Amino acid sequence: MNKESDRRPILIVPYMWIGDFVRCHSVVRVLKERFPDRPVDMLASKLTAPLTAFMPGVRKAITFDIPRKKAALSENFALAKILRQENYGSALIMPRKWKAAFAPWLAGIPERTGVFGEARFPLLNDIRWDEKQHKRMIDQSCALALPKGAPLPSEWPLPQLVVSNVQADEWRGRMSVPNATRAVALAPGSVGEAKRWPVAYYAEAAKQLAQSGVEVWIIGGPDEKVIAKEILEYAGGGVRDFTGGKLSDGVIALSLASAVVANDSGLLHVSAALGVPAIGMFGPTDPAKWAPINPVADIITHEPLLDCQFCMQYVCPLTHHNCMREVLPSRVVESVKRALSMPSFARA
Repeated sequence: MNKESDRRPILIVPYMWIGDFVRCHSVVRVLKERFPDRPVDMLASKLTAPLTAFMPGVRKAITFDIPRKKAALSENFALAKILRQENYGSALIMPRKWKAAFAPWLAGIPERTGVFGEARFPLLNDIRWDEKQHKRMIDQSCALALPKGAPLPSEWPLPQLVVSNVQADEWRGRMSVPNATRAVALAPGSVGEAKRWPVAYYAEAAKQLAQSGVEVWIIGGPDEKVIAKEILEYAGGGVRDFTGGKLSDGVIALSLASAVVANDSGLLHVSAALGVPAIGMFGPTDPAKWAPINPVADIITHEPLLDCQFCMQYVCPLTHHNCMREVLPSRVVESVKRALSMPSFARA
């Protein structure tokens, strides 16, 4: 990608979890700074594709689901056919798996950049060997958008998600939300039981916040419907359930909130990239590694840290789940009240 005269589009093959997909928007921004005249597309799953509508600098999503746990040869050949029609000049492949590089190779994309990973000869022809020198995912990913061996900057462009006034007004009208509504959004879902602050605590926080005079919105996918029902039954009036809808609706709702409380999840990264004061709940995962790179209003962990903290397990191996269970709703409500006095973070 060193030819400034090249105008062919660039394909980014990002990580497909929502939070990691949002982080990869920094790569888009680096590419657009280097090559303002080259279109940038992102390969996306059906889950993550809606995010690209809010990402400045992304021309479009190439939406295609590749099964995670099998070779998926027929699916990769089908994807390669789609990629070939786009005439990509370069592909940046973030994941280390050989399967992530397979379709770009089949499609004959001339330049295929990525880390060595799973012995990816000849799938890549611009292999970066410095992966272990970069401790953070953002450094590993954005380095692929620079010339090989280039020094890394002290700071990367931050991920951005931008909701237009038209999108916001359409959502408000459809959801019957008045224009000046002051709301706190709760995102109680997460991949992995251990990362979830207890539902009963979310319910108590929702009740206290609603009683303080702000509206409370529960945001999430279909899996959070049951959680939302429990919160509504306990908290009563002033709480609305916006779970179960499209991801794009969730993004718009979060953009209109005055503050957000979320577990370590994709919606925490979405909120931070929107510039909304976000409060992240961290138990088994280390915020030094997994918190958004955008500014957040607060990171809440058990105080003091437990000996078993940051175990990185999906289910608490000690069964007590104290890293989350001993973080009481009163502490989170106080953090929200502080966040409500903060202006939205500037989108750097």
